[in-house]
Amino acid sequence: MARSHWLFIAALSAILCGGVHTFKPFTFDQRQISHGDITEMAILRKTAEVCRDLAQKEGRPFSLTIDSRLSASAVQAACSPGSDPSLLSSIKFKAAIVEVYVSNWGVDLSLHFFYPEYHFDDETFVEGRNLITQGRTIVKKSVTEESFLSARVTLGKICHTLQDFYSHSNWIELKNQAPFSTLIKPDVPFTNLADKNTPTCTDCIGGNCENNILPEILRAKKLTSGYFDVFSSKKPTGKCSHGGFFDQTSKQKPIGGINKDATDSDHGNRHVDAANMAINATMELLEDIRGAIGDINFLRLMGITHSSVLAFVIDTTGSMFDDIEEAKRVAFSIIDSKQTSAYILVPFNDPDFGPLTRTTDAALFKKRIAALGASGGGDEPEMCLSGLQLALTGAPPFSEIFVFTDASAKDIYLKSTVLSLIESTKSVVTFMLTKVFGGRRRRSSDSNNQGQQQQFSSRVSSSASQEYQQLAQASGGLAIQASKANLPQATSIILDSTTSALVTLFQAVRNPGKDEDYIFMVDPSIRNLTAYITGNSVTYSLQNPLGVQQSSAEPNGSLGSIQAVGNLNRIQLNQQEGLWKIRISSTQPYQLKVTGQSTIDFIFTFFNILMDPLKGMELSEGRPQVGTNTTLFLTVTSNTPVNVTEVSLVEASGAGQTNGTLQDLGRGNYLMTVDKMPGGVFNVRVTGMSASSSRSSSTVFQRQSNTQIKASSLIVSVQNTSNLEPGVPISIPFTVRSPGSNPLHLISVRDDKNFVQGFPAMLSLVNGSAQGSVNLIAPGDTLSGTDVTVTITAESSDRSDSNYAVVRLSVVAKVTDISPPVCQGSTTGNCSGTCSLSSWELSANITDDNGTGVTSVSARGGNGTLNSTISVGEGGINVTQVFYSASCCAPDLELVVVDAVGNVGRCIYSVRVPSPTAPPTVPVTPSKGAASLAPRLSVWTSLLIILKAFIAM
Repeated sequence: MARSHWLFIAALSAILCGGVHTFKPFTFDQRQISHGDITEMAILRKTAEVCRDLAQKEGRPFSLTIDSRLSASAVQAACSPGSDPSLLSSIKFKAAIVEVYVSNWGVDLSLHFFYPEYHFDDETFVEGRNLITQGRTIVKKSVTEESFLSARVTLGKICHTLQDFYSHSNWIELKNQAPFSTLIKPDVPFTNLADKNTPTCTDCIGGNCENNILPEILRAKKLTSGYFDVFSSKKPTGKCSHGGFFDQTSKQKPIGGINKDATDSDHGNRHVDAANMAINATMELLEDIRGAIGDINFLRLMGITHSSVLAFVIDTTGSMFDDIEEAKRVAFSIIDSKQTSAYILVPFNDPDFGPLTRTTDAALFKKRIAALGASGGGDEPEMCLSGLQLALTGAPPFSEIFVFTDASAKDIYLKSTVLSLIESTKSVVTFMLTKVFGGRRRRSSDSNNQGQQQQFSSRVSSSASQEYQQLAQASGGLAIQASKANLPQATSIILDSTTSALVTLFQAVRNPGKDEDYIFMVDPSIRNLTAYITGNSVTYSLQNPLGVQQSSAEPNGSLGSIQAVGNLNRIQLNQQEGLWKIRISSTQPYQLKVTGQSTIDFIFTFFNILMDPLKGMELSEGRPQVGTNTTLFLTVTSNTPVNVTEVSLVEASGAGQTNGTLQDLGRGNYLMTVDKMPGGVFNVRVTGMSASSSRSSSTVFQRQSNTQIKASSLIVSVQNTSNLEPGVPISIPFTVRSPGSNPLHLISVRDDKNFVQGFPAMLSLVNGSAQGSVNLIAPGDTLSGTDVTVTITAESSDRSDSNYAVVRLSVVAKVTDISPPVCQGSTTGNCSGTCSLSSWELSANITDDNGTGVTSVSARGGNGTLNSTISVGEGGINVTQVFYSASCCAPDLELVVVDAVGNVGRCIYSVRVPSPTAPPTVPVTPSKGAASLAPRLSVWTSLLIILKAFIAM
């Protein structure tokens, strides 16, 4: 059989069966522990440890037990002392975890599947460690530049490689009780590796492979790993194989394998041990990253926050004085009254936009927004979408972004890029539009010219409003039109949107408008129930679950209070559990959105799993493919037990919906498979049952996604992207596929740093696909840790269909310093007797010989006083002198010292009698919660894929 056919079959088997080459990411067998489980449990435990240490440092109690039963909501609560539990959502924490392990899965869903170093196959220990340590540097640098999403993507990739070591090597068979720390220490040489000429295995006997590693290898503690190849059975003489049906090397002597990917693998009896060791190794990696970036940044990396991001994109041209003053007032009010996790500010005018301010410092944000002034102008359109693009790439996913402008967009050509970023980040964009489009900048006093300009202004106003309305609706935001005088009343929506635990219960768009009844469910967890209706010439009536009604003509009725300003109706509804109805009457376009505060929320990701006989598997996260089998991965968070009963794709502009097959994966994760993806625009709606803390029975809840999704017949996929080195050009290959008859497709590529140098403007598809590449280069002075977001959009030549791929890259300069700083110190003091009456001291010198220099020193585990100074020692080497004193009631100290490239040194001191301090491991046993968290294809769809592929060959 041809090599391409072998690759195709091997790739397909990996999707259907899982476990061919990794901890099973796709199996639904509840006896297995997957990459997703390993990653999530390690993150939960390490995050809980960080919050415990912070509590100890601040003298606060911490009662959470750190074990295998942790949940995201429990860790979030333990990390958020003093917060109202009913309004403490863990959705951003869970979303960060999902981002990490989706990236983890991607290592197998790419050509990396066949590269041994990504899995520690073929005894590639040096190469595998290089991937881990280089990626670790990228994570640290990305966090330094507050590029948290890029950091999570890189973290997921290196976690996959690190975790595979414990399944694919003989580390477990050597009876090691702790992780192999050398894998995250590039300055530590490998020892006792089995060389290429040393036999390591013998044949499996009688179908049992438990004892096929040679006894002399085990006695000598020689490290080896299995060989794997789907094309050839060749391997070095006497070497172990990975094993499994599709590993051709395992059919050559020595027959069999040593992998522990699943309980039915050749060494499956050690599967749980390997998975537990992989959890502890992942925690060790996370601890190293924590040491370099600090506890607060570690929590930000993991999405631990119970507050929102305040993100403003503001037009700063001449007529915007009133708007800017109102934006300042609202921002200052929110900063002074609420806890906000981060602040984003992007100014724009013409021809400039930016810079981006991204900070956690409220005082700095106040200073930057206070410095904004209104000036210039002349012509009407501004660089609005350029500013919005910058905000979408700089803000965290799921952000609420507010755009203030009174002008149309000069850069409307960016609309498809902005839509792609909205769908990718699932951020909500609301436009605050004041009604002076065009006419605000008349250059001539001539009355005829003024009259012509006013007519033009009316056209621009309508066009700009429609463009902004479409972007807002796609994100689940609103396009609010108000006069400058009434803008302060309209900005109340910003205060609503920056509250914690904000969820969407229902939303719908009608264009053209029509009379219609809308029904939505309110569950007991909902607080601050609010409805928003935008549109002109709209009348409506409200009805609560008891049948009580109120019309839009009653601003203060029995069901709630109504505030009308411009095209916005804001309705603060009374809390009433059950089915509500809103009847809207209008022939003009309108939008309805109902929100509240609740801990019950969800996130989702669509996967297009592609099979290519030449390239293998691809995981595309663009728009789902219309008319085909599609998988939706769903995660639900709540501080009380919930059970999802239905997931639907609901038409955004109609009542139609598509349901799929739903499977519960445990840990709040679900999988929905749609046999045929519908066309049009839709939202995801989740319905389920929630256990209430105030009652014994369960109640129905309903949630709906903000982001609108539009399926496409096109697929744009990117594989094997590499990171950028300053001054070094790279190329990003991409593929466009379409089953349609139109062979020509327009290509556009945008990035937020202007690094893109070239790309094909058009591709002609042959047999339904074509390949292109994007060339880009980061300037030589680009800071390490800078991230760049590249959006590749393909559009059919008749512009009837489009899809996109979003690529996030990090810029990292070559690192030659791989050694951590070193401590030399001594303790003094007498800690006998009553500890509170005695103290001890430490004096230490910290050096980073031939390195990049010590940048920080922190104390962990003690509550004493730490002081440090930098001096110049012998040979001109900088020496950091550390002085520490503490009560004998705190006899232990760990100094964490970090150099400029993120190498972490740890220096342990104690004035107590030494005792074993190795942290106990917390074993994980397979359960429903340990089931795989990745999607699978249906058997019928898979057979159809095989048939299509072989017909095409």
